[in-house]
Amino acid sequence: MNKIIHYIISLIGVVFLSTCILEDEGPLIGNDLGIGDKIPQFSVFMNNGEKISSEDLIGNVSLIVFFNTSCNDCRKELPVIQCFHESYPQYPLLCISREEGEESVAKYWERFSFTMPYSAQDNRTIYQLFAQKVIPRVYVVDKEGFIRYVFMDSPLATYDDLLKAVIELCE
Repeated sequence: MNKIIHYIISLIGVVFLSTCILEDEGPLIGNDLGIGDKIPQFSVFMNNGEKISSEDLIGNVSLIVFFNTSCNDCRKELPVIQCFHESYPQYPLLCISREEGEESVAKYWERFSFTMPYSAQDNRTIYQLFAQKVIPRVYVVDKEGFIRYVFMDSPLATYDDLLKAVIELCE
């Protein structure tokens, strides 16, 4: 009888663990873009109405950030991105929501007095060009459009991480 109870408890544990793993936004998978990959062709409308495309980023070191304001790690990362943007506005920055509309993002930006540009996306179309899972995602892209750094939720990018990455790519 003891063996049966132990077996059932073990089985429940395995099922619970596998469910957590499936729900977790774990490590890079499948066609996620990483270091050395060229950014895909895309275009987005920013909150100021400007249309920005991947081609517009060529010639500059730039940052592409994917987020959702309901994500706890994104809530920690966005103020770091804002601080970096305030210090270094010369580097193009695209904050692109993953499946979060304009109204929600605009309210969040207003609440925290963010001035960095964003593109609210109701779906995952743009995000899925880059990845399948895990936000926040911060891509630091070189002048030729290649990804040179990827920061995600473990660990989150610090201000110093971003500064070091950008300085290295500008040398």
